[in-house]
Amino acid sequence: MRGPSPAGRGRGKRAGFERAWGEGSMAGRALLRLCPLLLRQDRRGSAYEGFVTAQGRDFHIRILLPSDFQLKNARIQCSWQLKRLLHGYRQILKQRLQHCSDLVSFMEELKTILEVALKNTEDLHTPPPPEYYSHLIRDIETLGWNKIVYVDTGLSSVKLKAEDSRGRQHLITLKLNAKYPAEPPDCFVDFPVQFAVSWIPQSSLIDIYSQFLAALESLKEFWDAMDEIDEKTWVLEPENPTRSATMRRIAIGNNVSINLEVDPRHPAMLPECFFLGADHVVNPLKIKLNNNMHLWNPEVHLLQNLKEVLEIEFPSRVVLEKSDFSMDCGICYAYRLDGTVPDQVCDDPRCGQPFHQACLYEWLQSLPSSRQSFNVIFGECPYCNKPITLKMSMKKL
Repeated sequence: MRGPSPAGRGRGKRAGFERAWGEGSMAGRALLRLCPLLLRQDRRGSAYEGFVTAQGRDFHIRILLPSDFQLKNARIQCSWQLKRLLHGYRQILKQRLQHCSDLVSFMEELKTILEVALKNTEDLHTPPPPEYYSHLIRDIETLGWNKIVYVDTGLSSVKLKAEDSRGRQHLITLKLNAKYPAEPPDCFVDFPVQFAVSWIPQSSLIDIYSQFLAALESLKEFWDAMDEIDEKTWVLEPENPTRSATMRRIAIGNNVSINLEVDPRHPAMLPECFFLGADHVVNPLKIKLNNNMHLWNPEVHLLQNLKEVLEIEFPSRVVLEKSDFSMDCGICYAYRLDGTVPDQVCDDPRCGQPFHQACLYEWLQSLPSSRQSFNVIFGECPYCNKPITLKMSMKKL
């Protein structure tokens, strides 16, 4: 005897779901008791819309079930207030959708999570006790008002300044909660590595400041190396590097540059190097780097090591201007496009025209003669008509 067709099985499944979740069914009544303002929107029982209630507040929500009625594939749409409240619980909600057996159990989980989110939000707005202010003022006075850059009117945000042994200025911003000093403040610094504070209930701002100074000294050699690069070479990117920036793109010549990624923990070691420019210029530099890598001396400054390993002199800031290396894109005629500078160059030695990757990609895509193999596009240079290839990162395709 033949079984029902796939379509018949699907109708049977939907019919079973409707019987199970009809307003008069046991599951339907359970959902109505739990969320009386959440109503079924269609006969099939695949859409529910209304409000979920927690702590006397109603939040708009819409639940859309797929054709197979699998809860794990359901789509949930909600008001911006509810979305903001549940922002930090998205992963938990996703897990509950995967594991809850039915809509009632999921809505029970959702209401529990919403209660917790609302309670945590209320805690954030609870005014600190008087002890909070007395502790904070005492800590600031002990630390010294001369180290304070900014304090907000609610005394919940404090910005401190410090100098490292090289005289460089650094800032640390502290966001305190009402349980200070039992709990540590959130710390925000312009560091290339994570700044983790060691804290006990007896700790104070003085302890954070001491740890901040120690961290500054641990990064001294890294900042020494980056400052030397910034002072003695033409840095194309970033234009205004922060203290957390570990990358520098340095001009070597016209349309030729090197990207350096320096390890802040080991700044004296050979950094990651990536050359940008035409193959006939870049390939000899790659060969020198590979052949001379053994010459790298951790006792010598990073910039001096680069000169010796690559057998080059970086363009002088005294003789040349940055505009000598800031070549505009040959397609959009701009230097910067969405924050990026031209990083593609025609390989023909007589051309060498630079392009933004995005501009060259669009140009090659528009050519009837261009062809593409996976993430590599083959075409012709817009200027000299010589063959040119562009390798795009897969995430940009």
